[in-house]
Amino acid sequence: MLVAWFLISNTMANLEERRIASGFGFLGRESGFEIGETVFMRYSASDSYARALVVGLTNTLAVSIIGVGIASVLGTFIGLSRLSRNFLLRNAAAAYVEFMRNVPLLVQLFFWYAVITEGMPGPREALSPFPGFFISNRGIFFPTFSGVPELQGFNFAGGGAISPEFAALLIGLATYTAAFIAEIVRAGVLAVHRGQTEAARALGLSRAQTTRLIVLPQALRVIVPPLTSQYLNLTKNSSLAVAIGYPDLVSIANTTMNQTGQAIEGIAIIMAVYLTISLSISALMNWYNARIALKGARR
Repeated sequence: MLVAWFLISNTMANLEERRIASGFGFLGRESGFEIGETVFMRYSASDSYARALVVGLTNTLAVSIIGVGIASVLGTFIGLSRLSRNFLLRNAAAAYVEFMRNVPLLVQLFFWYAVITEGMPGPREALSPFPGFFISNRGIFFPTFSGVPELQGFNFAGGGAISPEFAALLIGLATYTAAFIAEIVRAGVLAVHRGQTEAARALGLSRAQTTRLIVLPQALRVIVPPLTSQYLNLTKNSSLAVAIGYPDLVSIANTTMNQTGQAIEGIAIIMAVYLTISLSISALMNWYNARIALKGARR
């Protein structure tokens, strides 16, 4: 407490001496800058810094929630593939895991961003795998209830759109985290006693039925605790979005700090938000882990 008091009082004295404003009053002022992409909220430069930060938070939550879902499905598939009897599938899954885990995530984000912005054709030559669905270096466009995307000039209008920055960040986070989830799933399946599989086979269940009905439900008790850490890592790694221009919480907070000069408050907001998100994910996963735990088992 004495150290904390010294640091805080010293910081406040230095800020006052340099005539640097302190406090969170700046959150109510007009931001004066635009945000290139908003997922759930409308925003304009006339809105406050507080609203800008909330937009950054919703952008972070959007890519994190979708990324967790994709990484879970992909990681489960790859983890089960590593246990497959098929030589090609098993070794391809192993190669994927080793490659993804040993290449820095930031490098992978740059790669996916380059693939989308440089490797994809322009809007006029956009790929269209399905009617009304277009992939170009301007992003991914798809039909919605409100309309269908149509080529107008040098870009598409109408329908829904996913920006190159959002797509690159989502693909990078999901494919990177899936490699770690795959190893967790593989370890969880191997932790189930072989006698369970033999009993299922004796009852006439197929290999797929055995995996889905017998092995995975029991493996979840081993998988969920380390899986929580990977969900937390994916959410925190989303802060690398600033490197490819996606307007997440960190990116918008950086712009706010540059304009207001209140770096301490800005960093404090970032820390508080990520701490809250992490504790919320941990609480949710711990609740789920308690639900699937064996009744009466020792803790």
